[in-house]
Amino acid sequence: MNKDYLEYLANSEFTQKFVKDKAQGMAIQHLSIIDYAKCPLPVPPKEEQNEIVRRVEELFAFADTIEQKAAAALDRVDNLTQSILAKAFRGELTADWRAANPDLISGENSAEALLAKIQTEREALKKQPKKQAAARKKA
Repeated sequence: MNKDYLEYLANSEFTQKFVKDKAQGMAIQHLSIIDYAKCPLPVPPKEEQNEIVRRVEELFAFADTIEQKAAAALDRVDNLTQSILAKAFRGELTADWRAANPDLISGENSAEALLAKIQTEREALKKQPKKQAAARKKA
């Protein structure tokens, strides 16, 4: 028998299910050699075993390639995310919009004006009697 074929067969879902179903014991599961010998194992001719092993290894290699490509793509996404965040903090993402809409970011719409408005509202809330403030919190 091809030893690689035997290994793939032993690790197959079919064989693992057979072992799990036949295992006995509470704390430590075990399977007697007699029960394992009853497991129906397909044993094709040697040439077919070799072909099965070749195809399985080919599929594993393909899966490894896909895994490497997925990892590389994830790295690129992480780098892209960092790049986008860096551009956002430097203001590069909105430079064109800010140039086209100066009226929306100046005067009463500026960050300074908004901050002043928030501070004024907070001061007004502090000056209100506690009953009115509690009523507002409930609403």
